[in-house]
Amino acid sequence: MTTETAPAPAVTPPKPSAVEAIKAGSNYLRGDLAEQLAADTDHLSEDGKQLVKFHGSYQQEDRDARKYRQKAGVGKAYMFMVRLKLPGGKLTPDQYLAVDDLAGRYGNGTLRLTTRQSIQLHGVLKGNLKATVAGINEALLSTLGGCGDVNRNVVCCPAPTGDPARVQMQALADAVAAHLAPHAGKQAYHELWLNGEKVGDPAAVPVEEAEPVYGAVYLPRKFKTAFSLPEDNCTDLLAHCLGFQAVVESGRPVGYNLFAGGGQGQTNSKPDTYPLLALPVCRVDPDEVVSAAEAVVRLFRDHGNRSDRKRARLKYVVHDWGVGRFRQVFERDYWKRPLRPPVDLPISGVDLHHGWHRQRDGRWFLGLSVENGRVKDEGRLRLRSGLRALVSRARCTVRISAQQDLLLGNIAAADRPAVDSLLCEYGIPRPETLPMVRKWSMACPAIPTCGLALTESERALPGIVSQLEGVLDALGLAGEPISVRMTGCPNGCARPFQSEVGLVGRGGTKYTLYVGGDTLGRRLNFELEDSVPVERVVPKLAALFTAFRAERAAGEAFGAYCARVGVDRLRNLTATAGGV
Repeated sequence: MTTETAPAPAVTPPKPSAVEAIKAGSNYLRGDLAEQLAADTDHLSEDGKQLVKFHGSYQQEDRDARKYRQKAGVGKAYMFMVRLKLPGGKLTPDQYLAVDDLAGRYGNGTLRLTTRQSIQLHGVLKGNLKATVAGINEALLSTLGGCGDVNRNVVCCPAPTGDPARVQMQALADAVAAHLAPHAGKQAYHELWLNGEKVGDPAAVPVEEAEPVYGAVYLPRKFKTAFSLPEDNCTDLLAHCLGFQAVVESGRPVGYNLFAGGGQGQTNSKPDTYPLLALPVCRVDPDEVVSAAEAVVRLFRDHGNRSDRKRARLKYVVHDWGVGRFRQVFERDYWKRPLRPPVDLPISGVDLHHGWHRQRDGRWFLGLSVENGRVKDEGRLRLRSGLRALVSRARCTVRISAQQDLLLGNIAAADRPAVDSLLCEYGIPRPETLPMVRKWSMACPAIPTCGLALTESERALPGIVSQLEGVLDALGLAGEPISVRMTGCPNGCARPFQSEVGLVGRGGTKYTLYVGGDTLGRRLNFELEDSVPVERVVPKLAALFTAFRAERAAGEAFGAYCARVGVDRLRNLTATAGGV
């Protein structure tokens, strides 16, 4: 008598998310955006809101206006954020001045430097959206791919030192950005925002030709790429989906360690989401960097989660498979050649590039600290006006760092006194005069512009930092480079899960407090306490700083101290600090 084995039950694949359907039916990012942009309305439909992200814009709401508009019985005050695509954060003098003009003409009169070396214009009304994007393109810049399910802004060290490694990284950042830009999507971009002329019909072209890397539905979610040096991890390499760490021998870049699987965001209601650090995969030669980036993107395109957008990042592919399987699939199906092991190059430093520095060509660059990346005129600090005057007078290049700061480059030695005089005239502080904790702080915009924000961030962090300055000064710790990062939600746009002190919005005026990270970006922090009222944050941190001063090992950083003594010891220290 034989026993037949019952066939395994068929596994029903998970249903794709709603955004996948929007992308699939968009005719390569067109949808009906042209009709919606022409309509006499102040906002886009849900489909339009998703598609316009690929073109570099987010539909938002003025949340400050929400309360009084509800009382008046009127709808939401819609507005748009426009984000530039700036590989390496580089602008010419004329480009910077043009973007600043657009911020005054169509935005809210400020520029927002991002944590990934871009510029955002906030407060743009729908009726001014086309003029804003067209103006950016007239300056030979773009917003295509600034947002959306594609490779986002490629970041690298912006310092214009002229050394061979940075010169090569900046060139490769441009090359990767160009290679991974949407192809058919670029046609749609020109049709919608520039000359309005239709350039063929990509729907009639085979997918592999219309979008040779992405295909018709692009990536499962956003994809982020970074370049860095071992001794200068100013781009937070391990926070990115894909990272290239320069291998330098005798002052020359000879290759890159390829890292994959980093990312910051998590979701409060989903315990299977979490921040992760990128892991080393292999080593590639400089002339292989672009093809390696494409290969990783293709792997993510094919294996990323398209049903649950909360888990649709490359980091979960690497984590769920393990780096061993990731290497196998990458080598066999996408790289299609033997992998070479990465070189052991520990991350050893971060340079904020503040102050005056000589370039190799004899000119100078000046690094300025910009609190939370907001370029505006407020009181004595007339940063926006001062930067216009500086760029106009010195004809300096402008570069944005991943720490939300500005580097003004190619300044002639003869112009240095005039630059210093303008800093004084416009109340712009020299970085060496600023407290260390302020220079190492970062915040996301959060309320009033971001619809995901649960709490304040950019408008709350300066007050917390001011209190911390007094605490650290009284303890004799003012010279410590302690990184403090705040976000209005757990998506982690200011990379709070790597910092020594992370404050993540929980709701209202409460934050989740994280400690134990690393200023150099090598270690994730851990949750110390949830739902901490904002007024209790500094007293709790003061208790930790007091213990740190008394118990630290020689040369030990604050984050390393927290990681060493552990969460139980730290919770005992903060149990009654700041009240119950």
